[in-house]
Amino acid sequence: MQLFYCPNITDAMTMLPDEEARHCIQVLRHRAGDHIQVVDGKGGWYEAEILSADKRSCAIRAIGSKQMPDEKVKLHLAVAPTKQIDRFEWFLEKATEIGVDEVTPLVCRRSERTVLRADRCQRVLLAAMKQSLRAKLPVLHPMTAIQDFFAKQQWPVGSGRFIATCHEVDTQPLSSVVQYLSSVVVMIGPEGDFEESEIQGAAQHGFRPVSLGRSRLRTETAGIVACHTVRLMTIDQPSTGPGK
Repeated sequence: MQLFYCPNITDAMTMLPDEEARHCIQVLRHRAGDHIQVVDGKGGWYEAEILSADKRSCAIRAIGSKQMPDEKVKLHLAVAPTKQIDRFEWFLEKATEIGVDEVTPLVCRRSERTVLRADRCQRVLLAAMKQSLRAKLPVLHPMTAIQDFFAKQQWPVGSGRFIATCHEVDTQPLSSVVQYLSSVVVMIGPEGDFEESEIQGAAQHGFRPVSLGRSRLRTETAGIVACHTVRLMTIDQPSTGPGK
């Protein structure tokens, strides 16, 4: 199934974004009158009819829709981007497929990368959303210094906040602490881990240290393990609903 993205689709005439239109018309050879599947990135899934098409544009209208169910637990991953950007992009792709809601690229004291091309990362997220047949596009926050991350975030009531670390501190397995939460935030540090002062600062803001297993993981692997652990451990959890 080929899926297209149109954030402002309605039952009136709407233009597909330029890149989506080119792929639809020039690559897949769709024409006026064809029906296509469209998501809006906010959970809406639509059947749409192509009204008109040329080499540069494609007009559509929604003829049917459904709202895809949200994940039972909201998941926010704050991850220090890797020096090699392809490894961080791989993390974004796989986390989107598994089901992440928000990603904050994190700048820590040991960070090897402090600049990120948000447009490129956004394209990775979009492609992964469509490939995995998801209807919700993860929110990509701007690159954020760790102290600003602590200071600016408004954590939902009932959220679980965790910082993954290999330091010899009193940790619990992430798998043992994420059940029956309405939202989960997990911080993943750079290669070499967080500094001890950063872990202490996280504790002062309500973040509990957790482990992701016995192995020492690369940053992007740790992000995937955290994402999969939360989804696996909460798959049978009853929905709590907004704000519960």
